[in-house]
Amino acid sequence: MFERLKSMLFKEFRQVLRDPRMKVTIFAAPVIQILIFGYAATTDVKNVPTAVYDLDNTPQSREITRAFIKSGYFNARHYINTDEQMKSLINKSVVNAVICFNRGFARKLIGGETAQIQLILDGTDSTTASVVLGYASSIIDRYSHKQLDKRIELLPQEVIYLPSVDLRARIWFNENLESRNFYLPGVIAMLVTVMTLLLTSMAVVREKEIGTIEQLIVSPLTATELILGKLIPFAVIAFIDVAFITAVGVLWFKLPIRGSIVLLFASTFVYLFTSLGVGLFISTISSTQQEAMMSTFLFIFPANLLSGLIFPIANMPKLVQWITLLNPLRYFMVILRGIFLKGVGLSILWPQILVLLLIGLAILSISVLRFRKTIG
Repeated sequence: MFERLKSMLFKEFRQVLRDPRMKVTIFAAPVIQILIFGYAATTDVKNVPTAVYDLDNTPQSREITRAFIKSGYFNARHYINTDEQMKSLINKSVVNAVICFNRGFARKLIGGETAQIQLILDGTDSTTASVVLGYASSIIDRYSHKQLDKRIELLPQEVIYLPSVDLRARIWFNENLESRNFYLPGVIAMLVTVMTLLLTSMAVVREKEIGTIEQLIVSPLTATELILGKLIPFAVIAFIDVAFITAVGVLWFKLPIRGSIVLLFASTFVYLFTSLGVGLFISTISSTQQEAMMSTFLFIFPANLLSGLIFPIANMPKLVQWITLLNPLRYFMVILRGIFLKGVGLSILWPQILVLLLIGLAILSISVLRFRKTIG
């Protein structure tokens, strides 16, 4: 058995790696993709193109403008003085925000009245607009507290100070709130899924198309040996890809990895039961490589959308949230983010690993039962 399996493995590795273009696709493409995703997969908002519409033109309005610019979130590219200029810049998407000061702003501020600032945002991208609004509110709050402290200093000492609440936030796991740290572990899961599904789904189909399936049928190989010979090479390739793209994420993008490397590869091994099982299932129901590839993408896109990679599962409708419980990629995302960002171990992640193992064994068992050492 071991000799037959060894020969089968040697054949599969040689068939996969003999094409130089396939080597690039398997090993270089994931690294290139994570480099691209590492820079593109971010929701951080910085250097927002901004216009300043200052009709007051006083030291107070200029001080607030400088506070916006020095924050690093706003880039004052235009200084305007008419409503038509403001509308034109926003309609042409030249700026995403306009800071407006009406006449009399400084006079009201000095006189103890409520002075108003208008912030006009381009709401086409609602996510970016919400983030920008939060930045602006924080800047104005700091300026307001600064002005309040100056007024309190001028009050007589006998004045009783009113108590206040000082909120101090402490952020765990992603101290700088970098969205890249949140997305990159998910990108690793996605790349592993895509590579293993594509390679496995076309394993048997390729044999059918090139006419070598007949040779396998008449060979002494059993169905189990044939399945292992098809799956083990792709599992090895998956582990190599995980090592490569993890190294790029940690060394190049400074992605923290606070958990166990052993647990990372162990959970990847459990997840491979699912991805390889789905790939084998697609391979058994497809007649051509094109059909196998289309079936693979029909699985990948819903799996990614329902995994929590981009959209939070808690924001989805209840029915969709129940459907995501059947998605193995959802549990793998939780495991990867727990290992990379939180540094948690098996005592915390065992429920996700257990569910992932059960789903993987179920899918792999169904795929093996469907597999037949026949042409049809």
